[in-house]
Amino acid sequence: MDHFANPRNVGEIADADGIGEVGNPVCGDIMKFFIKVDNGIITDIKFKTFGCGAAIATSSIATELARGKSIAEAQRLTNKAVAEALDGLPPVKMHCSNLAADALKAAIIDYKKKRGLDYSDIRLDDDECGGCENACAGQRH
Repeated sequence: MDHFANPRNVGEIADADGIGEVGNPVCGDIMKFFIKVDNGIITDIKFKTFGCGAAIATSSIATELARGKSIAEAQRLTNKAVAEALDGLPPVKMHCSNLAADALKAAIIDYKKKRGLDYSDIRLDDDECGGCENACAGQRH
């Protein structure tokens, strides 16, 4: 509840090293993450989220979890780990509102693409779909 009422790291980074956006207008949650990277470490991270309170809270906690992590560490963050860091989410909110780790990974993919680095080892968690009873199946990303 605290991350919904007092979200951290809201905004954008004008000269971001990586930008990632995920979401689905059918579900109604869209997240955009911005990362700044120095020597392989995420030194700054911001987000903009259009969605419910759970979407805002998951975005906020994901930025807190990723800040100060290496790119390799951050790309291993899962949507499940984000939900656990919030002490859980209602089952119906697990999917559509918890895209935060995917938004972070999309920003890391963008960062790696811009530098000509391999990003084939990054996998989005979109196979966790089901919270919206698959109303958005095949429409994410």
